[in-house]
Amino acid sequence: MVVPSGRPLALAALSGVLLTVSFPLPHLSTVAWIALVPLFAAVSHASLRGAFVLGWVTGLTFFAGALHWVTTVMVEYGHLPPWLSYLLLALFAAYLALYVGLFGLGVRALAARSTRLQLLAAPALWTTVEYARAHLLTGFPWASLGYSQATTLPVIQIADLGGVYAVSFVIVFVNAALAKALDAFRPAGEMPIPLPVASFAPMGGPNPFLRRAVLGPLAAVILVLNAVLIYGHWRLDGLQHDPPGTEPLTVAVVQGNIDQHRKWDPQFLRETIARYQTLTRELAPGRPDLVVWPESAMPFWFEREAAERDDLLRFVREERLVLLFGSPAFDVERDRVARAYNSAYLVSADGAVLGRYDKRHLVPFGEYVPLSSLLFFVDKLVEGIADFSPGTGPTVFPVGTARLGALICYEVIFPELTRRAVADGATVMATITNDAWYGRSAAPYQHFDMVVFRAVENRIPFARAANTGVSGFIDAGGRVLSASDLFVPAARAAALAPRTRTTFYTRYGDVFAWLCMGATTALFAREIRRARGGSDSTRRATMPPHRLDRKETRP
Repeated sequence: MVVPSGRPLALAALSGVLLTVSFPLPHLSTVAWIALVPLFAAVSHASLRGAFVLGWVTGLTFFAGALHWVTTVMVEYGHLPPWLSYLLLALFAAYLALYVGLFGLGVRALAARSTRLQLLAAPALWTTVEYARAHLLTGFPWASLGYSQATTLPVIQIADLGGVYAVSFVIVFVNAALAKALDAFRPAGEMPIPLPVASFAPMGGPNPFLRRAVLGPLAAVILVLNAVLIYGHWRLDGLQHDPPGTEPLTVAVVQGNIDQHRKWDPQFLRETIARYQTLTRELAPGRPDLVVWPESAMPFWFEREAAERDDLLRFVREERLVLLFGSPAFDVERDRVARAYNSAYLVSADGAVLGRYDKRHLVPFGEYVPLSSLLFFVDKLVEGIADFSPGTGPTVFPVGTARLGALICYEVIFPELTRRAVADGATVMATITNDAWYGRSAAPYQHFDMVVFRAVENRIPFARAANTGVSGFIDAGGRVLSASDLFVPAARAAALAPRTRTTFYTRYGDVFAWLCMGATTALFAREIRRARGGSDSTRRATMPPHRLDRKETRP
């Protein structure tokens, strides 16, 4: 395989760097709109294999930069040597980069097609590979391109139609159009317009071919962005004037800021419980309708350890709280096998346990080891109290006139889980998490930004309680009502307006992504047929006359 030369490789790596900085941190979101332009330029004259390599280099640079925080998890809590953690990060980034490599290959394969086709095919192809990355091998949709725009509210409102994939589509469309416009300024020897045709252009005035090649893509950018912004402002304005369906739900989140190294130490259990109780009492004058504590805030087996459970329920009764909190659970199934769960419990103001939600989408190599019968020699990368089993379905809790859906940590990055909870009747969502693993890195901010999209996709408000941050509230338009700092104790409250509408995305899910996959599949199937047809014609054109005659006169 021919390795691309230095300049295309540098352009591909530059795209990876630009993609990285468009996410937290430093979150230069506007950079995303030009981040792929260098990659488009790099693959435009590469071979198909070279284009795949260039896309892979972009992906490797991007994911190694955006996900560098995984080394903190592996070194600090998995006790791996730093060199091994960086090697594993490189392998992980190399796998994720394969999807961007396929994108580069696909863009190059369509280089000879019309500009209009390329401008539609490139974002459809990106959406396809992004959706595949979110679902294959348990799925990892972290750092999907659309998430870079979490703070650009007018742009992300289209997520209620097509999810985060619709935003990714628009970003890639703009990148592709800008790349096409810039491509028109290449030296004559590299012009996409055939030289014999270009030679007839008027020499004394503006080149009409150049003008069309530049103005056409730029006009498309203006048209698409205006349509997106008009829709976004219309949606945001409508949310401001929507009549309330029910009374707002006052929700409080508590951020205990418990040191991860001490979290599961029995010697510090009482101190942990006391800290959450103290922070919660600070909210007492406001008397919230619901208090939310983070994932595993109570680090004991709630249903099995009677003394600690009774103390907690006594506190709830004294303070007259409705409390949602995280604590591990285990059940002994009919096969007499004990299965542990990462769970959330809802307790009423009179101390009754109203229900339990078990986390459904677990973190591979963090909460369980996939294919453990084959990978018997592999252990989890972080310490924990048990290997967890997945829960079986969404749970919606009644809280006053609202209905509360709950998600735990990693689950919120998967759009379908929120959508299922909303379809099951949730009008307010709470997500509880423990992001202490990530340290003071970009990960807690990246994680929080994904909650913004879940709110917009389903027009539902979110409360987020994180052990060390970021804790806060997000309304149905994606506005961050409040957000805490990292690694400080915090307790804050907000009034959340329960969901009153059902979005297109809630009803039909990722139909937009499926349409992109269908269009991409049909397009490349046609390209393969065309390539085969061209090969047959070439063979016939080069066939000796006597063989051609025999073939045509054969009965």
